[in-house]
This record gives sequence, C-alpha cells and structure tokens, in this order.
Amino acid sequence: MAHITVSVEYAIHCLLWLAISDDRALSSRDLAEFQGISPSFLAKILPKLEKAGIVGAHEGVRGGYRLARPASQISFLQIVDAIEGEKPLFDCQEVRRRCALYGDCPPKWASGGVCAIHAVMLQAEKAMRASLALQSLGDIAKRFNRIAPAKFFDEIDEWVDERMAIRTGRSGKSEA
Repeated sequence: MAHITVSVEYAIHCLLWLAISDDRALSSRDLAEFQGISPSFLAKILPKLEKAGIVGAHEGVRGGYRLARPASQISFLQIVDAIEGEKPLFDCQEVRRRCALYGDCPPKWASGGVCAIHAVMLQAEKAMRASLALQSLGDIAKRFNRIAPAKFFDEIDEWVDERMAIRTGRSGKSEA
C-alpha cells in the first residue's frame, strides 16, 4: 500500500452514497456530480471497485452502480487494495549496504538479516492493514446515518429522483 491517493477517498464516498441509497442504482455521472468531481476521473475508479466485487454495474436507463454485497461486508482494506493495489507501504532500498566505509562489501553485522528500518515499516504496514480490515463501509454508513439530519436524506432522495426522471424521460412529478 503506497501512499493512499485521493482516488481512495472518492471511492469511499461513492460507496457511502451507494450504501445509504436504499439499493437504488446510481450512475457514475450522478455519483461524480454529487461529489463535484469529473465523471472521467470517477470512470477510472468504479471499474476497479467492480473488478474487486465491491460494486456491480447494471445497464439500462435505470442502471448504474450498486453495492455487490452488504456494506458491513466491505472493509476499508478491500477498498484501498481495489484502488491502489497491494503495494508495500515502504520500498526498502537497502541503503545500509551502501556505506562509504565499506564500499561494495559491507560486513555481515551491517547487512545481514532484515533491515531494522524495513522491519519497523513492515510492522507499521501490518498494523495499518489490520486496522483498515476491521473498519467496514457499514460502520461508516451507520455513523453517518446517526449524525446527518433526516432532511439531508430526504434531499438526497429528491436529488436522485430528479436524476432518474431526467434519464428515463419522466418529469418526476406525479400526474393525477
């Protein structure tokens, strides 16, 4: 896991909106517009989530993306790995083997075994991965549902309904 990029943050926010959207499919364009980001930027993120089995794409005018499994079964680690790949946090360059005193032949005590600095970084990566694995999208959705006012969810529903009406060619208002 190299530096965690903004792509992960946007992926998590998209997934959060999907988690609270009552299983409605949201288009990539709607998800991008809702967050104020470029649809082409998000178009690079969503296929990675789909390939990892985190979201499913549904075609058609009522199509879009939905969570592929319950939010409680999607860990932050799975999201990070889907977007960033399973890259190491630290790329040890074995600097300890380049000491000017020893040239190309450092003594065993200086170059044998795992580099102490690398060992610390491996330990930190292991702890970070374990922590990310313990946190689920469902945990964050529950936290969000507790703090956001009900009016906010009503406004989201209206916003999504308006987008769906535009896509399906319906006015969105009931005709009596």
